[in-house]
Amino acid sequence: MFTSMNDLFFRNHLAQTTPFPMVIEVEKASGSRIISKTGKQYIDLVSGLSVSNFGHGHPKIKEAIHEQTEKHLHVMVYGEFRQDPQEMCAKNLCSLLPDSLDTVYFVNSGTEAIEAAMKLTKRSTGRSKIISFKGAYHGSTQGAMSVSYNESKKRSYRPLIPGIEFIQLNNFDDLESIDSSCAGVFLETIQGDAGIRIPTSKYLEELRKKCDAVGALLVFDEIQAGMGRTGKSFAFEHFGVTPDLLTLGKALGGGLPIGALVSSRKLMENFSQQPMLGHITTFGGNPLICAAANAALNVLKNEINFKHVEKMGKLIESRLGIHEKVIEVRRKGLFIAIELSDANQVQTVVERALKNGVILFWFLSSPQAFRIAPPLNIEEQELEEALTNIINALSTLQ
Repeated sequence: MFTSMNDLFFRNHLAQTTPFPMVIEVEKASGSRIISKTGKQYIDLVSGLSVSNFGHGHPKIKEAIHEQTEKHLHVMVYGEFRQDPQEMCAKNLCSLLPDSLDTVYFVNSGTEAIEAAMKLTKRSTGRSKIISFKGAYHGSTQGAMSVSYNESKKRSYRPLIPGIEFIQLNNFDDLESIDSSCAGVFLETIQGDAGIRIPTSKYLEELRKKCDAVGALLVFDEIQAGMGRTGKSFAFEHFGVTPDLLTLGKALGGGLPIGALVSSRKLMENFSQQPMLGHITTFGGNPLICAAANAALNVLKNEINFKHVEKMGKLIESRLGIHEKVIEVRRKGLFIAIELSDANQVQTVVERALKNGVILFWFLSSPQAFRIAPPLNIEEQELEEALTNIINALSTLQ
C-alpha cells in the first residue's frame, strides 16, 4: 500500500489511527464529490463523518471565511473581547432552538463540548454521578471516553473518570438508576456509533420526567445528529423533548472545527462564578470558525429542504433494504445504518465501493453495519449512481 516517498512519509511521520487507512490523496472536494490527485472522483456518502452536511466547499461558507480573513483572526481568549462572528453565530443558533436553550459556549470540537457539559452538570447540581448509555460514543478524550461505552477502546486508558453508570436505551426499568445522586444523563439523541439506534418518543418523555423528578440535568449530544442530519434542524425536534444542555460539533462549522455547549443562561452562569473561569478555552469561538459556522447555520435555515432529505433517505432505504444481503436498515433522515451479517461483509462492501468511487464507512461499536450519511443536498442522480455501486458490491458477497 505504501510505496512512494510520499506514502512512506505519511506512514512514518504522521500519526496513524489505524494500520489500514483509506489513503485517498485528496486534490480537491466540491459538493458531494472528492477528487484525488490522479483525477479519480469519489461520491462521498459519509460527509467526512457528518461534518460536510452541506457539501464540500459550499460557496456561501467559503465567502464568509474569506471575508473574515480580511478582518482579523485570533485576538483574545474566549469571553474577554466582543467579536461579531461569535455573537452573530450564537444569535443565529439560538434562533433555531427552544427559549430555554439561549446561551452558547463555543469550544473547539464536539468532544470538548462534552467535556464542558460534564463539568457543568456537576457544578450546577453539586453531584458527581453521571448516567450514560450502552453503545454511547461521545468522543475520545478522558472525560468523553468515560461516558462512552466501547470497553475495547477504553481498556488501555483506565483509570478513567469514576461515577459513570450505563443504562440501556428504551429500557424503562433502567430509568430507576437515575436518582438524587445523579448530576446528569448524557444521551446521543440518536445513537450514532452504536449503529443508528433510535429512542421512542415515550422513552424520551419518561427520561425527561425522571430527570426532572430527581433534579438531574438531561444532556443531548447532537454532535452527529444535529444540523439537519435527521431531517429536522435538531434530532430532539422529532420527539418533542427538550434537554437542559445540548452539545454540538461536526457540521456546525461548515467544514471547519468547532463545538458548542448550549444551555440556559442560569445554568451557564455557573462557569463564571465560584470559581471564576470555571471553564476556559483559548481558541474556542475563533472568529474565522464562527464566521463559517454562522454561514453554515444560514445554509441550514435557508437552503436545506427537509422534504428532499427525507426523499433521499427513503430512496436509500428502499433500494438497499430489499437486497438479500441486507438484514436491516435503520434510519432517521439521512442518518443511516445498513446492517449485514458480519463485520467481514461490511469490510468487503466498504472496500469494493471505495475502489469503484463511493466512500462508505463503518461504525466502531456496530461492526456488522456500515454508515451512510451523504450531504443533505446531494442530487438524486449522484445518489442513484452511488447506490448502483453499493448494490453491485453487495451482490458480490458470498
